Amino acid sequence: MADSADSATIPIVDFRDWGRGSITERRQIAKDLTEACRRVGFVYIVNHGVPDSLLQQSFDWAERLFGLPEEKKMLAPHPPGPSVHRGYSWPGLEKVSQYIHKEGEDADIEDAELRNVPDCKESYEIGSDEFESQPNVWLPEDVLPGFRDFMTAFYWKCFGAGKDVLSALALGLDLDNDQYFLRYHDGHGNQLRLLHYPPIETEKLSTGAAARIGAHSDWGRMRGLQVEHPDKPGTFIDATPVKNAMVVNVGDLLMRWSNDYLKSTLHRVTMPPVDRSRTKATPQATRARYSIPYFVCPNPDAVIECIPQCTGPDNPPKYDTVTQDAYNRMRGKLQYSEK
Repeated sequence: MADSADSATIPIVDFRDWGRGSITERRQIAKDLTEACRRVGFVYIVNHGVPDSLLQQSFDWAERLFGLPEEKKMLAPHPPGPSVHRGYSWPGLEKVSQYIHKEGEDADIEDAELRNVPDCKESYEIGSDEFESQPNVWLPEDVLPGFRDFMTAFYWKCFGAGKDVLSALALGLDLDNDQYFLRYHDGHGNQLRLLHYPPIETEKLSTGAAARIGAHSDWGRMRGLQVEHPDKPGTFIDATPVKNAMVVNVGDLLMRWSNDYLKSTLHRVTMPPVDRSRTKATPQATRARYSIPYFVCPNPDAVIECIPQCTGPDNPPKYDTVTQDAYNRMRGKLQYSEK
C-alpha cells in the first residue's frame, strides 16, 4: 500500500508482492502507483527487486570513476553535439532545462543565451551495447578494471525493475493488458547515468551564477532533489532520501500518452547541506553529491499518441502524435555544447 500523505508528500509504494502476489494484491499496487503518478508525478518504490548490495556497489563504482584524474576520464569523452548521450561529460558541457527548441523558429543566439548559467556537475552515460544509434563510449579496461562488466549487468537489472513499473502503470490505467507499454520498450534505448556534483561555493548557487540542475521535467521516462508542489506551481518540496528506495517520476512522453492523466512534474537539484568542515577563511561550499538516474525510454520509432482509455468526447487529445526520436531531438538541441 502507499503511505497516506498530504498533497505535499511524495508517496511510498511497496512492490514486495508485485511478482508473487494475487491479482487483487497486484491491482492494489498498480492503483497506488498510478494514483501517485497522477497526483504528484513522483513516487518512492521500495522492495523494487534491485538488491541493496548492488545499489551500494554502483555508488562505489561511481566514486571510483569520478575520483580518477581528469585526463583518465577524458579517455571516454562524450561525443560533440546532442545526438549521442554516452561517455564522460565534464563540468559545464551539459545544460539541462525545460526548453524545447522549435526548428526554424528559435534562433541559435537565443538558444545560446540559455547556457549562460552553467550546470556544475559531471556525468557518465551508459546504454545498451546493442543500440547502434547511440554507441557506448567506454573507458579502456585497464583504467578502471571491471567497470564495464558491472555497469552492463546493472543496466539490465535496473530495466527489470523498470518493466515492473511499466506493467503496473498499464494495469492501473485499465489498459487491455499489463504488457501495453512493454510493447514499446525493448530496453536498448534506455540510459544509465552516473552523476557527480562536486563541491561548489554556496554563493554561486544562491546568486544564480551557477546551478546544479535547473527546474525541468524528464523527456520520455521515469532522480538535494526537489519536486514542484502538486498544488502550488513554482514552489518546490524536498525529495528526502528514503533508504534503498527508487525515486520514480513520470516523463513527458508518458504524460502525452496518458493525455495529462499522469503528471510529468518539474524537479531540480539545488542547494544541498553546506560543508561545515571549511574554515571561516574559506568560502562556504556544498558537499559532493552522487546520483544514479536510470531513464526508461520508448524505442526510437515508438509512436506516442493518446491512449484511447485516456480520451473521450469531453477530453480530446491534447498533443500531436510524435515519435520518441523526434521528441528527443527537440528537447536535446540545447543540452550539449557543440564544443
